Amino acid sequence: MMKQCIRSVCASVAVIAVIGLTSAGQVVSAQDGSADEPPFEQQLMRLSEIFGALHFLRPLCKKSDTPSWRDQMEDFLDAETLDDNRRRRFIERFNQGYRGFSVAYRDCTEAARIAMAQYLTEGETIISDVTSRYGR
Repeated sequence: MMKQCIRSVCASVAVIAVIGLTSAGQVVSAQDGSADEPPFEQQLMRLSEIFGALHFLRPLCKKSDTPSWRDQMEDFLDAETLDDNRRRRFIERFNQGYRGFSVAYRDCTEAARIAMAQYLTEGETIISDVTSRYGR
């Protein structure tokens, strides 16, 4: 239980850390093309997908997170997206993560719990990497 609480706190810290990247002035418009994307763009896209997967898996396995992963994604979008195209791409990845698990799982199985734990760890790793390499 304590480990789950720590992960929930880490998720909240993740959103705050990514928000810090925005205020550091390291966000580039999606209209500028992939060559001009921030170097951490693909990691943030993956993080969006992880948020979507966790938004499905956590309630399936009776884990209540406040704020919800969708709410955390909204905070992330508000902080990280300056234009509609980039926002849409992040939302698509969130939905992809959600749908990927919603078609495979109807019950909280051991495999679902393992996937959830792996996604939490991967999300924490992405946040740590992005903030340590690109944060100020």
